[in-house]
Amino acid sequence: MTDKEIIYLYNKGQRELAFNLIVQNYSERIYQHIRRFVYSHDDADDLTQEVFIKIWAALPSFRADAQLFTWIYRIATNEAINFLRKQKLRTMFSLDSSDSILVRKLQQDEYFNGDKIQAELQKAIIKLPEKQRVVFNLRYFDEMKYEDIAEITGTSVGALKASYHHAYNKIKETLLNL
Repeated sequence: MTDKEIIYLYNKGQRELAFNLIVQNYSERIYQHIRRFVYSHDDADDLTQEVFIKIWAALPSFRADAQLFTWIYRIATNEAINFLRKQKLRTMFSLDSSDSILVRKLQQDEYFNGDKIQAELQKAIIKLPEKQRVVFNLRYFDEMKYEDIAEITGTSVGALKASYHHAYNKIKETLLNL
């Protein structure tokens, strides 16, 4: 079922059915998207649930001038970033940096099934500034068009292309120096 059909059902009063279809269509993608930020199955699982709670609460105010999927990704991205910012604040009083905590989560995650180079790629992504990390994850892993990323992040397409280019070069340099 398409996003437009889901919104149509919601607007016609079939709210629970529409919401269940949103969860069915997006839960795995949103979980993976968030997981690329937090590197922990448990944190990603909790945040995914929070995202769907926020979606349920905000659906009455959803305006059809935005695409449903970009709206959902914006909520998920903001939740992940807010989680990381809170985590960063907590690490201000710790000897570990927030980046080293994320690397440790990646290394300790029993659900990570990547090989050594995939782990190194993730470590390189962790080192990126927040905006570059968001753009890189959405473009590289989710294969989104710049126009959709612009809608999610509220950034111009030109700025996104520049951010992606810088992120790509930083990651490339890191991986070449292994």
